[in-house]
Amino acid sequence: MRSFLPSLKRHDWIARPDRDFFDRFFDDFRPALLSAEERAWMPVFDMSETDSELVVKVEVPGMDSKDINLTLSDGCLTISGEKKHEKEEGDENYHRTERHYGAFCRNIALPVDVDPDKVDATYKNGVLKITLPKAESAATKKIEIKS
Repeated sequence: MRSFLPSLKRHDWIARPDRDFFDRFFDDFRPALLSAEERAWMPVFDMSETDSELVVKVEVPGMDSKDINLTLSDGCLTISGEKKHEKEEGDENYHRTERHYGAFCRNIALPVDVDPDKVDATYKNGVLKITLPKAESAATKKIEIKS
């Protein structure tokens, strides 16, 4: 019967008393790890908003800015590109590789209308920063209430 159940990691139960039995029970049923070829790579991003603009910061470490494409269409910002695998020459035998490579495409729906002619993008230290000024119609306008 034991061969049908995943092995229980009893040492984790003792080492992590802050977690309850229910949380620890499901730790043993994690899906098998996929190989690097089977994992899809998607860069993560943050989006913030001020009164006058949206700012999108995308983590794309190890890439060159010429390998990244940006398009803006119908309220959707598309970020695409390809992170190429670096060929290592030599006698290195890797035991584990966790870096992701390959093509990606992120479509980000923008919450407000932006002025496409004033969009600015900079790339520094692996972070792509896209500044999207709001269109005049989307700018926040304070409305005075008359009594």
